[in-house]
Amino acid sequence: QSENSDKSSAESDSETEPEQASVYHKLLATLRTSAESESEDDDDESESEEDGESGTEVDSEESQENEEAEGAGEDENDMPDKEEATAEQTLGGEQADAADLSCDPSHGATEEFTDVKHESEFSLETNFMEEENGDCNADERRSNPFKQHMDKEMEEKEVEKLSTLSKSSSQIKWPRLGQLTFSSTLEKQKTLKPDKEVDLKQLHLHKPLEVTWPKVNKQLLSSLNKSCDSSFTPLQRELFCIMNTYRDLFYPERTALTNGEEIRLAYCLHALNHVLKANAQVLSNNAKRRDRKPGIDTDEYRDQGLTRPKVLMVVPFRECALRIVHNLISLLEVNSDKKIDVSNKKRFKGEFGSDPEEKPPNLKRPEDYEAVFAGNIDDHFRIGVAILQRSMRLYAPFYSSDIIIASPLGMRTVIGAEGEKKRDFDFLSSIEILIIDQADIYLMQNWEHVLHLMKHMNLLPLDSHGVDFSRVRMLNLNNWSRYYRQTLLFSALQDPQINSIFNKHCFNYTGQVAVRNVPQMGSISRVVVQLPHVFRRLEAESLTSVIDTRFQFFTDKVLPEYRDAIMSHTLIYVPSYFDYVRLRNYFKKEELSFVHICEYTKKASICRSRRFFLKGEKQFLLLTERFHFYKRYTIKGIKNLIFYELPTYPHFYSEICNMMKATDSGVDATWTCTVLYSKYDAQKLAAVVGIDRTAQMLQSKKNVHLFITGEN
Repeated sequence: QSENSDKSSAESDSETEPEQASVYHKLLATLRTSAESESEDDDDESESEEDGESGTEVDSEESQENEEAEGAGEDENDMPDKEEATAEQTLGGEQADAADLSCDPSHGATEEFTDVKHESEFSLETNFMEEENGDCNADERRSNPFKQHMDKEMEEKEVEKLSTLSKSSSQIKWPRLGQLTFSSTLEKQKTLKPDKEVDLKQLHLHKPLEVTWPKVNKQLLSSLNKSCDSSFTPLQRELFCIMNTYRDLFYPERTALTNGEEIRLAYCLHALNHVLKANAQVLSNNAKRRDRKPGIDTDEYRDQGLTRPKVLMVVPFRECALRIVHNLISLLEVNSDKKIDVSNKKRFKGEFGSDPEEKPPNLKRPEDYEAVFAGNIDDHFRIGVAILQRSMRLYAPFYSSDIIIASPLGMRTVIGAEGEKKRDFDFLSSIEILIIDQADIYLMQNWEHVLHLMKHMNLLPLDSHGVDFSRVRMLNLNNWSRYYRQTLLFSALQDPQINSIFNKHCFNYTGQVAVRNVPQMGSISRVVVQLPHVFRRLEAESLTSVIDTRFQFFTDKVLPEYRDAIMSHTLIYVPSYFDYVRLRNYFKKEELSFVHICEYTKKASICRSRRFFLKGEKQFLLLTERFHFYKRYTIKGIKNLIFYELPTYPHFYSEICNMMKATDSGVDATWTCTVLYSKYDAQKLAAVVGIDRTAQMLQSKKNVHLFITGEN
């Protein structure tokens, strides 16, 4: 479960990946046969859970009101079976599946299509470099970032340093990205300055990208009303400057509404540039091996990994994969006369595209919601993409793919779990670029899937998969792939769980760059209703004890103040599903007057709960953050608001507060807003109240009272 931010992720991340020193003959000796086909995990989910989970298929609130009569006779606590489990049960066996909003029973139900008829056409082993592409000279190889990074020969002591020593860091401010933190283990960080102007020649882009990139990006530049003097936007220029050095990158300010497409295009350019260079090197060496004199054996042609996939792109929805493939095709097409051959394009558009008529009418949702949930929002998918010179093969088998595009759930079902017969993760053994886009959304899906994926990255394969070991780089044979892998992590926010991925699962010898801007103005400034905000600090001894401390603080000190009937219409906003289950069970035990809505609640129960709360027939409403994320309904009738924990998305704070203006009676002097926080919530607190107030609040152990007039 993604929201168990303090306990589960800390425990999961503490488990280190198995490391084994391996050399060439040891690798050969330990190989064993395993199935090469992809694994499908056809877990059966209850039909009722599917209804509750389809947070992305949002019906209009008007149509829901019409369903009230139909559901009025049902028991008000009619919830999906999985929701009735206790927090402890859910934390156990159901954590990986039941808590996932996306485990639709239809996912993976049909047999997965794989293109096998184009195997020889896209084989790296049997094709050769076309003469017109040529081979780079010695000077080009020395200055080529790809060659510099992949040809670096590390020593055992350097690898040991990467595994044991802490990183040294330095900070610098860039014009567009802002405050950057450079960190490295092997050497003192060299100051990297952004290029004011980008000369495409200096970027060492592979043909045809020098020609296609300005044309493809020109459409974006014109849509953003940016100056077309440069082929990059200011943001793209600085991001690509870092990407092209093969450092790891964490950018926590990626939003679907503003800069999402800019960033997607930039990392597509980097990934495609890497793949074209890697494949060109293999094809060129194929020709050299073909033309060499017989009997000559050399290590000169070690140019590939233990398996073919080089780039893994993790994205939340099929629409994202569709846009990535569209970008890749556009970047490969030099002009309209030279269309590239794309295998299975029609099937791809059918499976990853969307029908505009499927969208329910009369929806009124925030712009950021519309941007995130645009197009096909199915989140169980994976697809292999093979690229060879001027051709692209969609639905390539993973072991014949250069790029794999998948969702965390799509990866989880093929990787499987320990003990399962049908599982496979060898294709992750030689990934050289890992791109995790929109990481914040996985917090709303199932963060455990991301952790599971990271634990299976760059492990030695269990089968040879037909590799020619004379062509495999020594870094792969030595099981050092993880130290050469570049990780690009994009998110809309900074979160401890996302930070832990960057800090604990990325070992790039080149170092890391993280954007660390602090919010000067918090989302509380966007609250438009006059409302007193009381921030109540709870004292927890450790990070792992926060969950229990918060529960005790709430039940002992906060809830008693709201038990009186005069404090009716109290909404309790709960980010964690586990906390929600715990509170719901406690409310039932205490026989309090309440209703509850979560991401698994049926539509009829949602309507009934909202009506009871609005009319004051029930005093409390428990609401989960993931329900708000997937539905974004306006809850009417709120007079008292309790944030059991600060929201994951800072703008949810102002959104929930501003729901009070939907109350028919207008502004009420008795409205209240109470927020629980601890010293471990510094990042979330800063995003809500701003960095200056956060510093004051963390220094003081007193409760903080803020009054928002609607103008500040």
